[in-house]
Amino acid sequence: MEKANKTYSIDARGKAPGRIATEVAVLLMGKNRTDFTRNSIPDVSVEVASAGSMKLDAKKMTDKKYARHSLYPGGLTLESMSHVVEKKGAKEVLRRAVYGMLPKNKLRARMMKNLTIKE
Repeated sequence: MEKANKTYSIDARGKAPGRIATEVAVLLMGKNRTDFTRNSIPDVSVEVASAGSMKLDAKKMTDKKYARHSLYPGGLTLESMSHVVEKKGAKEVLRRAVYGMLPKNKLRARMMKNLTIKE
């Protein structure tokens, strides 16, 4: 028995990125559903509106660092949250937060495709 695609809409105005990210991650994994199974992706789509007006803490903008590695020796690059917001927008902060809260397996990239974030 197929269930129809369910669309969730979340307004990010005035909320902290971590609080929104936990809510989104639960919906993407399907943990709010009675037919939850760990090895499948629910047929849902989550839309986050007004991510540009999230409540971003001033201290965290300078202190929080995002790391990436080029896979070359000494290739670790650290970016502050303010640099990420300036370069890619506040929606990238939310996207990275949700990405880190999803299970680290083959399903994570497919779950992220069900997420749309709008400034």
